[in-house]
Formats: sequence, structure tokens, C-alpha cells
Amino acid sequence: MAPKKRSSYFASKVAPIPGASRAEVLNELRRVILAGEVPPGAPIAVGEVAEKFAISLIPVRESLMTLIGEGLVDHRPRGGYAVAQLTLAELREVYVVRRVLEAAALSAAVGLAGPRDDVRAGEALAALEQAVTDDDSAGYHRESRRFHMALLAPSGMQRLRYVLESAWNVTEPCRPMAYIGVEERSALHADHHAMLAAFVARDADALLALSATHHQRLESSIADLPPETGLFAAP
Repeated sequence: MAPKKRSSYFASKVAPIPGASRAEVLNELRRVILAGEVPPGAPIAVGEVAEKFAISLIPVRESLMTLIGEGLVDHRPRGGYAVAQLTLAELREVYVVRRVLEAAALSAAVGLAGPRDDVRAGEALAALEQAVTDDDSAGYHRESRRFHMALLAPSGMQRLRYVLESAWNVTEPCRPMAYIGVEERSALHADHHAMLAAFVARDADALLALSATHHQRLESSIADLPPETGLFAAP
């Protein structure tokens, strides 16, 4: 009996959905990337992914083209497809975009927030606290995003939030929190507690100042990441 062909690392993370529709293929490929289950630069074997869905190559390639447009996949001439890999300068630029957009949404959110928003943000922070306690870097990324989005939700600025979500998605494969030190991560988490307190108090000035400090701290931590992490593409 011939040995079973070993699937690529990316394909091994794809959930088998026999006869998947194009929408299902797109959603599953996006899920794998945003979950941080494969590192930036990881190759995507189109044929092996198609086998997981028991479909032709066409809907897989169409889905990958959509993900290229979202900044989640790179197409390399003669090298196929791969999970998008930013340079350090590009990653820092995206975090600047996130900082500016988040500040705009927070300004509107504070004045419109109510008790339910306080509860939602508090629950998100509690889940984030648990991820910190468990030293769960994947959980930290997931719950940190949930917390930040909970603070922004009352703004009602759906188009801005869509652009912010897109910018956030581009940074997800990097998972920088897995590489920064405990002291830096603790400082970032302390910012979250202070931000929630300002949000509940409806103190917009304090919240915006804390958010700016938080993002500056985050951007500094990313800038200090060593090249040997393999997270970044060559400039």
C-alpha cells in the first residue's frame, strides 16, 4: 500500500467540509488565518486544500483571490499562495491606522454608551484576564480584540468599524503578544483596566489619553521584536 500523502501544514488546519460552497471555503480559509493557526509566510497548497473540501481548484483559487484583496494572502509569482507576511515597517503602519480609527470611534462611543455596554466590556475584560492568568497568547489576542471592539460598539459607526476590523485582520497572523515579555504584556493589560474604568465613568478625555498610551506602548513593543521571530518579510 502506498504511503498516505502528507498534507501541508496549512491544509492540515482546514476543517473538512465535503462539497463546500464557495462561501464556506472562503469563510474557512479566513478562519484558519485569523485564528493564527499558521504563521505568516506559510505556503497554501491549493490542491491539498481542495481535497479537504472535495471540490475543484477553482473555488479555492477564487477564495484566495478574495483573501488577497483583504490583505490576508500573498500571491507569489511562480511560488503559489501563502499567508500574508508584512515587513516590520508595514506592520507598524497598520498599527498606526488602528490607533487613529479606534480614537475616532471611542470619541463617539463614550457619549452613546449605556449600562449594557458596560456589562459587555466588563465581560470581555474578565475573559481577557483569564487568558492572561492562563498564559494563553491565542486567547489573549482573541479576547483583547473582543474587549476593544466592545468599547467601540456604542459608536454606531459601522463603516469605520468595518475598516478597523479589516486593519485588525491584517495583523492577526503575526500574533505579536506571543513574543513580547511578561512585563510588557502586564503593562498593556493594566491599560485595559484603566480604559474600562474611564469608559464606565464616561470620561472621554481620559479614555482617549489612555488609548493613545496603550497604542504607543503596543507599537513600541512591536518595533522591538527581533527579526529572528520570523514574523516579518524582508524590507
